[in-house]
Amino acid sequence: MENKTYKKISNWYRKFQISKSPQMNLVWGFFLYTLIGFILLSIPLFHKTDIYFLDNLFISTSAISTTGLVTISVFDSYNFFGQFVIMALIQIGGIGYMTLTTYYLIFTTKKITHWHSKLIGAEFTLPNTIQIKDFIKSVIVFTLIMETIGAILFYFAFTNSGMGSLKVIWFSIFHSISSFCTAGFGLFNDGFESYQDNTFINTIISVLAISGSLGFIVITDLWYRIRGKSKEISFTTKIIVYGFLFLLFLGTLLIYTTESSSILGSNSSLMTSFFQAMSAMTTVGFNTIPIGELSLPILLLVTFLMYIGASPSGTAGGMKITTLTAMLSILKSRLFGQKKITFLNRLIPFERIYVATSTFMLYTSLIFLFSFLLSYFENFSFESILFEVASALGTVGLSTGITGDLSNIGKTLIIILMFIGRVGVLTFGFALLQQKDNDSKKIRADDLAV
Repeated sequence: MENKTYKKISNWYRKFQISKSPQMNLVWGFFLYTLIGFILLSIPLFHKTDIYFLDNLFISTSAISTTGLVTISVFDSYNFFGQFVIMALIQIGGIGYMTLTTYYLIFTTKKITHWHSKLIGAEFTLPNTIQIKDFIKSVIVFTLIMETIGAILFYFAFTNSGMGSLKVIWFSIFHSISSFCTAGFGLFNDGFESYQDNTFINTIISVLAISGSLGFIVITDLWYRIRGKSKEISFTTKIIVYGFLFLLFLGTLLIYTTESSSILGSNSSLMTSFFQAMSAMTTVGFNTIPIGELSLPILLLVTFLMYIGASPSGTAGGMKITTLTAMLSILKSRLFGQKKITFLNRLIPFERIYVATSTFMLYTSLIFLFSFLLSYFENFSFESILFEVASALGTVGLSTGITGDLSNIGKTLIIILMFIGRVGVLTFGFALLQQKDNDSKKIRADDLAV
C-alpha cells in the first residue's frame, strides 16, 4: 500500500516537473516559502503584541524577497523566534532556495539533475563560461565567509552600545545576514540613523552589501581567474564592475553636491552621500538619514538608482546594470547608424538584446501600472508613491515613510510587487504564460548575462 502511494506521488511530481516550466516551478517555490513564513509569523507565541494577518503576510513577503519594507516594527512586534523566522526567510531569499537544494544534492550525490540545472538557469542568469556546480559552491562558501566576518565585525561595533551580550550577538548575526543579502531588515526602529557618523558600521554594511550585490558571477569569475581556469575576466564581470562603480560615483557626487548639509550632516556628508547611493544601488535598503526629508531631485535620483539596481545573479534587485548596458548599446547603434550592437568593442548577441528589451519594457510598465493603482487608492504625494513602487519592485526597502500608513489594498499591491521583484519580471511573465525561456540556450562562450 505504501509503495503504491509512493509511486503515485512520484509520478505526480515528475509530471509536475515536466508539465510546468522552470519559471513556474520557481514562482511556486517562492510562493510556498512565503506561505510557510506567513504561517509561522502568524503564531501568537512568536509575537510581542497583536499583529494583523496582512502585516504578517507583508513581512513574510518582504523577507523572502529581501526587500525590507515593513508596515510594523520588527523588533517591537516579534520576539526572538519571530525575528529568527524573518532572518531565515532573508537567507533563503537572498541566495535562492534552489541554490540550497542543489548544493545539498552536489554535496551528497556529487551530481546535479537536469531539472535542477534548468531551475538554477531560471533563477540565475549565468554566462556560459561558468559551470553550475562551481557557481553553486561559490555561492554557499562565499556567503558563509562574508556573513561570518560581518557578524564578527558587527559584534565589535555593537559591543559599546550598551546592549547585553546575548543581544549584541543576535543583532550582529541578524544585521550581517540582512546586509549581505541586501534585505534592509533591521532591528533598530530608525534604521541606522543613530549610526550616521559611525564610520566602522557604515563600512561594514557597505562592504557586505556591495559583496552580495555585485553578484556571484563576479566572485566565481574572479575565482576562475585566480585558479588559472580562465585567462581573463569575462565580459559580463567587466560590465557589472564598470557600470556599478560609475553609477555609484555619480550617485554619491550628485547627492553630496545637491542635498542640504542639514540633512547629510556637516561632519559626515560625504560618507552619508556614499552610503545612501550605495544603499539604493545595492538595494540593501538601509538608511542613515530620514528618507522622507530628502529634496525632490535627490528622491528622483535615488529612485533611478533603485530602478537600475546592481548585478544579475547576486542578492540585489532592480532592472540590473547589464540590462541598462544593453539598452544604451541599442541607443548608441541607432544614433550612429551601426548595424551591429556592441559595447566596449564586443558584440552583444541579439538573443541577449531581446531579453534586455523585454525586461526593460516589463519593468517600466510595472512601475507605471502600480504607480497608477497606488495613486488611485492612496492619498500620498506622487513622488512618495513612485519611490515606494520603485523600492518594492527593486526589492530595496527604502521608504519616505508611507509604508505603515498604506491601506489594505495598498499593502496588497506592494506585496505583489515585492514578490514579482524577487522572482524577476521576465521569470514571472514566463510563468504566467507557461512558457520556457528559449533565450537561455548557449550563444557563445563569453556572453553578456542579462
